[in-house]
Amino acid sequence: MKTFLLSLILILSLLKINAQSCQDMIDFVKKDNYGTTYTSYNSEAISKVTFYNKTLNYNTYYFAIVCFKTKYSYSCSEYIYQVASNTKYNYSQNYLNSAGKAFWKYIKPYNEILECAPE
Repeated sequence: MKTFLLSLILILSLLKINAQSCQDMIDFVKKDNYGTTYTSYNSEAISKVTFYNKTLNYNTYYFAIVCFKTKYSYSCSEYIYQVASNTKYNYSQNYLNSAGKAFWKYIKPYNEILECAPE
């Protein structure tokens, strides 16, 4: 377990060094990768959340890219979170009732891992 955590820290550090911005991190996760998207038509804040898995050095990492609505209804701002393996399942079971509540409960707690999300 200790080796896994050290590998994770090293990989994320390298990604941060190589990624000049959070947008680069988003592009890296999306590249050659298909995500699962949950669209929130009735939410005032969240347009959609897309979950991705990325395998590096035989370890799988889980990400959520959240698209927050902007003042213009046709656009949104993307932010990336590194999440737990069960986050996608938990979010998918709750987002139809309230995408905002599901976000705060299952995704927001991970906002400090990559430091690419609003506070």
